Amino acid sequence: MRARIDPLTIAAMTVTVVSISATAPLTAAATASPLAMAFWRNCLGFAVLVPLLLLLRRREVVRVVRRERGILRREQWRPLVFGFLAATALALHFAAFMTSTRLTSVAMSTALVATQPVWQALIAAGQGVKASRRTWTGLSLSVVGAAAAAGLDIKSGGTALLGDLLALVGAIAQAGYTALSEKSRADVSTPLYSTFTSLVCGMELLAVCWLADIPLTGFDRSTQLSLLGLLLLPQILGLGSLNFVLGRTSATTMSVLLLLETPVAALAAWWFMDQNVAIATIPGLLLIIVGVTVVVTSGGEQLASAPDDLGVAIPRPAYPPHIPQPTPVARHLTFRRKVRRDPRLDWATYTEHPTVTLTYHGAGAFDTLHMRKPRPPLEEEPFVDDPTVSLAVPTRRR
Repeated sequence: MRARIDPLTIAAMTVTVVSISATAPLTAAATASPLAMAFWRNCLGFAVLVPLLLLLRRREVVRVVRRERGILRREQWRPLVFGFLAATALALHFAAFMTSTRLTSVAMSTALVATQPVWQALIAAGQGVKASRRTWTGLSLSVVGAAAAAGLDIKSGGTALLGDLLALVGAIAQAGYTALSEKSRADVSTPLYSTFTSLVCGMELLAVCWLADIPLTGFDRSTQLSLLGLLLLPQILGLGSLNFVLGRTSATTMSVLLLLETPVAALAAWWFMDQNVAIATIPGLLLIIVGVTVVVTSGGEQLASAPDDLGVAIPRPAYPPHIPQPTPVARHLTFRRKVRRDPRLDWATYTEHPTVTLTYHGAGAFDTLHMRKPRPPLEEEPFVDDPTVSLAVPTRRR
């Protein structure tokens, strides 16, 4: 019998999908540079995460500042390097994905970025993880769907094809971020790791904008509203409701449900931006969604990791599967070792008082105790001249 989902969880799922789907339309509606938008998104995300981190993980932050955590020890520099590389991959993901929304349609950009589980499965296969036939089937369907959906952009050429390629780069970078985060999250909580990656990602995007001479201020009203929408919808409302839903359902279910981001984002782009979806690309988009669904459901929880506070999937630490143990049955315990009988119990059988001798060695207290049982009375010796009596030597115990 299937478990029923309460109406509150269904409402939270709806809010999650609609809020996260607003990322691509809001980015495409702005007039500022996509790299500047990516920087401000991480900057605003960092501004939101720091108070939450100090509120929820203040002791952990104090330990890190005092260098009492393992992340700052010599043997933990490797996870720290992997965390830095993961933040770099995250910066590449935001830059490529948000740029692709300006060059191609919102539907194509969202659908191609949604192929992240496909690339994550390929990375796992390259690391020696054996993939099932169902996973490879989903990979094939996603590749065929992406080729069919991008066929129109390939024929037309221009910026649309470049946008499709950037969307694929964003999906690959997101998969790389997930794989690197799995190696770096050894002794760090999710809030602290999300704050660290958002800080490094924002600093790297700031350096790129400074080198490319991209203005970070002086935005028009549409860009300011887009940045406010990115902060309120996907960053706060979307991820807050997502964390609520993940406490009531599995990550695989939510990963499949988040694939609805593609049609919802395409509908929002058509409604607010008059951006139509080409009919020739619809079969390919649907095939991408089907292929990613097959990959996510075949890979289990490992490929369907829950997103972090930046909207990108962070894998949970890999633990061995839990094997339920049978209920223990109460049994009578038996000891094979023979218990030596206490000799003091034998004294209770005697009515006479034993003789106790204490010896003093001259160096301390009386530490030697000699105890002797009273000798039992000797039996009368039989008359020797009696031929019916056999001689027996009585034995004495000491």
